[in-house]
Amino acid sequence: MTLRERIDAFLDHLMVEKDFSGNTTAAYQNDLTQLSDFVTARKNSGQSVESWDVVDRATLSEYIIHLRNDRGYAPTTVARKVAAVKSFFAFLLEEGIVKADPTEELSAPKVGRSLPKPISPEAVTLLLHEPTKRNTPEAKRDQAMLELLYATGMRVSELVSLNLPDVRLQPGQGQVRCLGKGRKERIVPIHEQAVEVLQQYVEDSRPDLLRQNANEQALFLNRRGERLTRQGFWLILKNYAKSANIQGDITPHTLRHSFATHMLQGGAPLRNVQELLGHANISTTQVYTHLTTDYVRGEYDKAHPRAS
Repeated sequence: MTLRERIDAFLDHLMVEKDFSGNTTAAYQNDLTQLSDFVTARKNSGQSVESWDVVDRATLSEYIIHLRNDRGYAPTTVARKVAAVKSFFAFLLEEGIVKADPTEELSAPKVGRSLPKPISPEAVTLLLHEPTKRNTPEAKRDQAMLELLYATGMRVSELVSLNLPDVRLQPGQGQVRCLGKGRKERIVPIHEQAVEVLQQYVEDSRPDLLRQNANEQALFLNRRGERLTRQGFWLILKNYAKSANIQGDITPHTLRHSFATHMLQGGAPLRNVQELLGHANISTTQVYTHLTTDYVRGEYDKAHPRAS
């Protein structure tokens, strides 16, 4: 993929998985296109610019100087553009496109990492119940997708990439094979309730959606009998969240965040949750401990006789 195509993939990630607004995504596009133009225009280094992997810290430092001195941007504008670059290279690193993050030691303001926003177990129950109000093949599919997403904490990109052989639905042995970022494989268990819903979908509803595409191996299909897309799932989730009257922005990542938070609140070890989520570094998983600490504090304040 070209430099611009990598940027496009990142922007798609922001819109679909992070639910960024059109205006915010457009700002990222402007900032990263400016970086791409700068990198491409550099002739004195003699480096190839066919891949982001050749962009090092020195190049990015020159880019910051260019923004400040040549373009005359205000410090706040430079900070915003550097933040966009940091987010972009974090994405490239997670995707396995670059071997190291050249932004780690940049002398620029760091962007504070926002805490994930899970929903309560009660809200999850409402959301998972919503498809059961309709008796259609699509509703059965939607119920299976939502159950599987919350049962495993997988990414939506992993969900829609699943093929039939990737799920094992024998009673007591339910599991799913995920291909995560960097094509890393992991096996995640599935609880019995989700297994039952998936089994019902595969046996009764998927054949109705399959239509004439007998050779299609995708687990989750759209009305044309083709693989459901991330955008398709995003719209499905939005509609169910709205009909369930769940407040706040609900994205595909919301169920992943909720899975991790609820697992830790239930006593699951951090390392186990890291493996289930497919995080390369445990520091990525540790962000959820802030949420569970707040939860434990709230439960303490409610339970202790002298805390009220």
